[in-house]
Amino acid sequence: MKTFVYIGTSLDGFIAKQDGDVDWIVEYANDEVNQAYVEFSSQIDAIVMGRNTFEKVITFPEWYYKQHVYVLSNTLKEIPETLKDKASIVSMPPAELLKHLSDKGYKGLYIDGGKVIQSFLKENLIDELIVSIAPLLLGSGISLFGELGRELHFSHKRSVTFSNGLVTNYYIRKN
Repeated sequence: MKTFVYIGTSLDGFIAKQDGDVDWIVEYANDEVNQAYVEFSSQIDAIVMGRNTFEKVITFPEWYYKQHVYVLSNTLKEIPETLKDKASIVSMPPAELLKHLSDKGYKGLYIDGGKVIQSFLKENLIDELIVSIAPLLLGSGISLFGELGRELHFSHKRSVTFSNGLVTNYYIRKN
């Protein structure tokens, strides 16, 4: 099974404002950026995200995901009725979750949300990092990487610069 991170950050490395607001990244969405996401999503068959990310995305006007979403949480008790067939709550360590989802036949996982990404990185369980950097300094907010407690090495695969100034960098984990 392959694990992917696909996320946007500000130039100063924040994925959201201090209050969790991610509206600033929306101004960088356009047809070419959306097409890059469609191409990426063809590699995944499930998504793992944390409670905070889930609670943010359910406020969006429509459900954005085609793949099943697994919400990694010890505190979330239920999924809204309208999403019961699209999302499930799981509560287990990252390595155990990967084994569980691999046993279910999944081949590509999109790991999303700051804390969840950090927990997978701490266990060196991310195969590819795809990080889109917006030409914007937020000044403060929620950091993508935080304190990992170890060095992790990745090889640069490629970069794509979009017409709106967004730069997407593709990295593969070195073993």
